[in-house]
Amino acid sequence: MTQQTQPRPQGAPGALSLWIQRRANASTAKKIRRKGGQMMGMDLLVLHTVGRRTGEARENPLAWFDDGAGGRLVVASGGGSRNPGWFANLAAHPDQVAVELHGSGTVPVTAHVLDDAERARAWPTIAAAAPTIDKHQRKSDRRYPVVRLVPAGA
Repeated sequence: MTQQTQPRPQGAPGALSLWIQRRANASTAKKIRRKGGQMMGMDLLVLHTVGRRTGEARENPLAWFDDGAGGRLVVASGGGSRNPGWFANLAAHPDQVAVELHGSGTVPVTAHVLDDAERARAWPTIAAAAPTIDKHQRKSDRRYPVVRLVPAGA
């Protein structure tokens, strides 16, 4: 009996790509916990989400930017022509999101996807701190969502 598989949707990563990504994420998260996190001049955090289909815990190291009001901004810039998996997980389970910074434990957060006006105000700060993300955004057909993460209850 042969098993039929559905073709992978356009822009979706393949199994090998996902395996490499998960290994790299685990290695980077470990480095953030051990030594602190900075890459290409950007501060890093570990975003904790729950898989939208699997219900399994997921960790993604992400660059973050200070929003000037006690929160952190993250940009859904990976994923090719689609939003990255962590963004879909965050949207599916917004009540199960947490962040981890070097030297601190995991802190539950409230995630808010910025609307167009909020994103327009935040983008110059992100572009100044991370010109590479801005360059990729200018080349992409997809508008990168920006998410504000605020400690739960704040």
